[in-house]
Amino acid sequence: MKYYSTLLSLVFFVTSNAFSQEKVVKYTVSSGETINQIAVKFKVTPYDIYALNPDARSGLKPNTVLLIPMNASKSAAAKTGPAVKSTVSGKATTHEVQPKETLFGIEKKYGISDEALKAANPFLVNDGLQTGQTLVIPAKGSTPKTTTAVAAKTTKSLVQEKYVYHDVVAKETKFSIAKQYGITIEDLEKRNPEIVSSLPVGYRLTIKGTAPKAEASNTANTKPAEAKKGAETSKKAVSYMDYQVKPKETFYSLGRTFHITPEELTALNPALSEGVKEGMVLKVPAGYLAPAPIVVQQQPVEKETEKSVEKSTENTAGIKIVDKVKSETVSASPEVVELTKKRGQSDRQKLVLLLPFNLAKMQNDTTSAATRIKNDKFLNMTLDFYSGALMAIDSARTLKLPIDVAIYDSQETKSNSNVSNLIAQNKLQDANAVIGPFYQNNAESTANTLRLYNIPVISPLSKDKANPIDNLYQSIPSNDVVRNAVFDYMRAKNGNIVAVVDKKKESVINYIKQNQKGVVFAALTETGGLDVANLKSLLLPNRMNYVVMETANTAMVKTTIKALLDAQKSCQVQLVILEPNSTLDTDEISFDNLIKLKLMYPSVTRESDEAGVLIFEKEYRLKNKVNPSTYATRGFDVTFDTMMRLVQGKTYQETADLMTTEQVDNKFQFYKKEDGGHANKGVYILYYDSDLTLKVAN
Repeated sequence: MKYYSTLLSLVFFVTSNAFSQEKVVKYTVSSGETINQIAVKFKVTPYDIYALNPDARSGLKPNTVLLIPMNASKSAAAKTGPAVKSTVSGKATTHEVQPKETLFGIEKKYGISDEALKAANPFLVNDGLQTGQTLVIPAKGSTPKTTTAVAAKTTKSLVQEKYVYHDVVAKETKFSIAKQYGITIEDLEKRNPEIVSSLPVGYRLTIKGTAPKAEASNTANTKPAEAKKGAETSKKAVSYMDYQVKPKETFYSLGRTFHITPEELTALNPALSEGVKEGMVLKVPAGYLAPAPIVVQQQPVEKETEKSVEKSTENTAGIKIVDKVKSETVSASPEVVELTKKRGQSDRQKLVLLLPFNLAKMQNDTTSAATRIKNDKFLNMTLDFYSGALMAIDSARTLKLPIDVAIYDSQETKSNSNVSNLIAQNKLQDANAVIGPFYQNNAESTANTLRLYNIPVISPLSKDKANPIDNLYQSIPSNDVVRNAVFDYMRAKNGNIVAVVDKKKESVINYIKQNQKGVVFAALTETGGLDVANLKSLLLPNRMNYVVMETANTAMVKTTIKALLDAQKSCQVQLVILEPNSTLDTDEISFDNLIKLKLMYPSVTRESDEAGVLIFEKEYRLKNKVNPSTYATRGFDVTFDTMMRLVQGKTYQETADLMTTEQVDNKFQFYKKEDGGHANKGVYILYYDSDLTLKVAN
């Protein structure tokens, strides 16, 4: 459940301590923040932050705690000050670097040369220009005395450095930077994951290779042969491919696709001087990763060359399964099993995915594909799920699972699908498991038809309570199952459960009265508000008191929270909600108070920082250029979990009855329903801990 992320982004926790004899603060990263934004906020450089937090180079996650140096820019100026004064003549002034300023702009402002500025500030050669730096500005027309010595020393240090850094200036692109340093765009993004979606001005890039040719030409000891070799390396590193212009594409859209400016694109393709025309074949930089194409049928997983398997291993290393943890579904308390390929398992299995691409409808529609993808939410959900499923299939290749995967267009609407035609063509009868269709009635119809063949049908996205069909597996827990899980947890902890529910939540009141015996309701006043005295009288001093609050009324929320904070002085209290509550996301409700009460709620998904989860998210970003959505992660989890169950030497049905599993976001704990069919009761009980992070209750 991620509905508190917006509120969480407004909160940060800062404490001071001593670190390496420098004053630093601890800063908690908010959702969506980048190193560059944090550096500007604290008036330090990204390099200063990376020096204290080397793991941050691989990307930032919300709630990560960073050490921020508070005097980095001052100390840098102090270190370089004396040396600078000895290299310049005339009267010098100082200048503090502002956000988005460039060397060219500063040099133009003061009427000085690039050589004079770098001679007065030697650290610019190594560190580049950073926001907050204090520069010494030499007198106009002054001549640096030690340019040669400084340049020679800098050249030597650059050659010995493992990394070279580059500060992004206005109008630079990934293509121009990659070409300058003799690397590919893909390599640049792998080293700097934060620039996948954008390239912010002033951001410090980590470059793999030697110093850029422009800097080398300013040094005294650079040999012509070395410069020539660098140019040849650059030419060799940037590769190109042919690309045919699609309808309605423009300079702007092509530039965004290939990370290149219109000027650079025209330089590669002089014919573009007359404009972009549909069908033109353009020379464009290779190395960008295009979205995976829609396919009707996926080839068998193991029919790959050794080379492609090695590549898959690189792309999916570490994804294969999460570590064992204890289950949080208290009613059954099963162990979460780590599924691996069973030794000796060589019988090939077949998995079928039925995804609603609706290709025939798209081909007959006059709307462009780009417009449809932009406006069609159902298609976006399908493509996200598909992208996650492809990651799972890639992982299966890595593990060399004996599975053939076929993907068919189910051509779904709410009322019908193409499944009957696929069955008539004998496409599904030999499957060991089928994932899909998406709509509940279509999944039930498919399960009914395939029941004769004893083929399990996994409904991947529906939250509905399914009709009783023996071979149908609901992979998302129903709302009642989710609610039951948190009540089971509270009872297992011998908790005293008190409900604060306003009169408008009649369905919640009926649910608790009918299904959760022993829960007491706090009284309401005649005007519908909370009777605080009555609530406090229901709390017990020698037990954990779980207060289930269900109301959208801001005043009642505030009153309840205040009463519970007061009650904490004499007894243990924890605040609980059963479903997302947008009222808690408003500025009127103090997030600090929710933390003090350790707000708890049930969720079908979790937020984990386990190694396997982080690797999946990173590899998905590298492959798709965006963070995985809920549907993308679900596509991975359902597909990968199904494939792993099929290689246990048992049928899918047998593993569903015996094994509880856990993937990136989702837990799969299937059970047989009394009226027939199977449902999932894999629910997480989450709470906000004092360190502002979400944790799984145990």
